[in-house]
Amino acid sequence: MFLNFFPSRTLAIYLVRTFLWRCFAMLAMLVLVLQMLDLLSEAGAVLAYPGNGDAELWRYVSLRAPQIISRFLPFSVLLGTIIMLTTLNANSEVVAMKSGGLSAHQILAPLMLASLGVAAISFVFNERVVVRATATLTAWEHAKFGPIPADRGIKSNIWVRDGEDLMRAGTITGRGRAVRLQDIDIYDRHGDKLISVMNAKRGAYTGSGWRLEDVRVFDVVRGTSHDVATMTVGKDITPDQFTLSSVDADGLSFLELRESIDTLREAGRPVTSLEGSLWHKITGPLSALLMPLLGSVAAFGIARSGKLFVRAVIGMALGFAFFVADNFALSMGNLGVYPPMLAAWAPFLLFLFVGEAVLITTEE
Repeated sequence: MFLNFFPSRTLAIYLVRTFLWRCFAMLAMLVLVLQMLDLLSEAGAVLAYPGNGDAELWRYVSLRAPQIISRFLPFSVLLGTIIMLTTLNANSEVVAMKSGGLSAHQILAPLMLASLGVAAISFVFNERVVVRATATLTAWEHAKFGPIPADRGIKSNIWVRDGEDLMRAGTITGRGRAVRLQDIDIYDRHGDKLISVMNAKRGAYTGSGWRLEDVRVFDVVRGTSHDVATMTVGKDITPDQFTLSSVDADGLSFLELRESIDTLREAGRPVTSLEGSLWHKITGPLSALLMPLLGSVAAFGIARSGKLFVRAVIGMALGFAFFVADNFALSMGNLGVYPPMLAAWAPFLLFLFVGEAVLITTEE
């Protein structure tokens, strides 16, 4: 069956080489133009910090370029596919291949295989390069493009759920078992009723709970309050639930983001948007696999009919429609309207069927 899709090794190598050359040429052009435009808009902010110069501009480019490559790689695959197939059609090479007994699926099979390789490279590039560049650039932007301060692990205003109860820490310092809390509020709830509110000046993790000191307890039912020297609460709350205050999905790898989601879920925090971003780390690079299928409408049909340009526009419209649907579904997933799995995979599967339907209709 594998040989049926690749009956000619020479032809497959020719198609793959031409396809990859067009794709990476388009990627280089897009990155060059978009990086220049982005640098023009951000150069003023980078140079506004005293002492910044050419070295900081080049540093910004080195951190921003991986993000642009990652985002526009599927676009470049789409444009490269359309340019390649339009050229093959205009030169009657598609007609020659079909007259030799190749079907539309056999012509596209080498391109699909090459796109799968591009998707794999894109995923590895995102995991190893893009997430690190994004995290560094985000920290640099927060520092107004000045020296990035060392992360001292200080967090503020973190909420954690303990069963029905809620616990808030005004300030969190330290990591692991050395975490220290200050300005603590605990809301003791049973069902839909608030039973008591406890305020503590400081607290520390004991290994089996949180030891609070200088506690003032207000009984909501009786309307009275009293002071307690020490008390232990939150036996099921771990230090990571306080120290993991916020998660930047773009700055974490797939495994790191999955671990963060598990920790946040245990803390009772919403993770719907992060789960959508987690699955999109797979479907995003995998979208390159769709581009030859969506752009294949430009390959089939008689070039001298005068509709070659129209078919190229249709292929481009299908590709851009996928990106619009993908961003829309991801936004709906972030808002909680779509389930995370549906938000990440539905556009990919939908346009996979659309591209296949268009290809079959065009071939017939």
